[in-house]
Amino acid sequence: MTGLLFVVSAASGTGKTSLVKALLERTTNLHVSVSHTTRPRRHTELDGIHYHFIEQEQFIEQINQGGFIEYAEVFGNYYGTSQATVEAQLNLGRDVLLEIDWQGAQQVRKLFPHAIEIFILPPTQFDLKQRLSNRGTDTVEVIDRRLSHAIEDMQQYVNFDYIIINDSFERAVRELESIVTAHRLTTAQQSARHAKLIEALLDPKVVGL
Repeated sequence: MTGLLFVVSAASGTGKTSLVKALLERTTNLHVSVSHTTRPRRHTELDGIHYHFIEQEQFIEQINQGGFIEYAEVFGNYYGTSQATVEAQLNLGRDVLLEIDWQGAQQVRKLFPHAIEIFILPPTQFDLKQRLSNRGTDTVEVIDRRLSHAIEDMQQYVNFDYIIINDSFERAVRELESIVTAHRLTTAQQSARHAKLIEALLDPKVVGL
């Protein structure tokens, strides 16, 4: 049985990372794929835990070899998701979650058309601006520019399977969890997971019929 691939995307400031973290605390057998990056490692980060830190030459070589499901360049640094790593996890029957932007989700869609894609939206533009402002380090101009970019990003919701409105954090986490649970309970997943149980249930010899 192969695992399920979940993709969670959102505009900046929507609370995606916090929701994913809470989901992982509640859900077993759900693994976040650790991305590769050429960004320098911060002193609080561990290689292989927060990111796989590699040199730019290595990253570009993997791009040329088709080694990434998705990748992007952000402020001069590359970020990407290893195709071999994700496929290995899925082939072991482990469910995998990718927390990526909509451009990355677009790339994933081409290689994994059966991926379950979820888009997170804020309840209002005002809430989104408040969240972007709460960082406390940006000017009004920078915040307005990020809000404009976020509004453009949110237009991509139409390409996703599910939408969650993050107006109540607890409810949003429950809705995320319910999506994961529902897909784990499909006939295809349950038939593979409980093949021996179902075979025994349907065998008339078990009770001597």
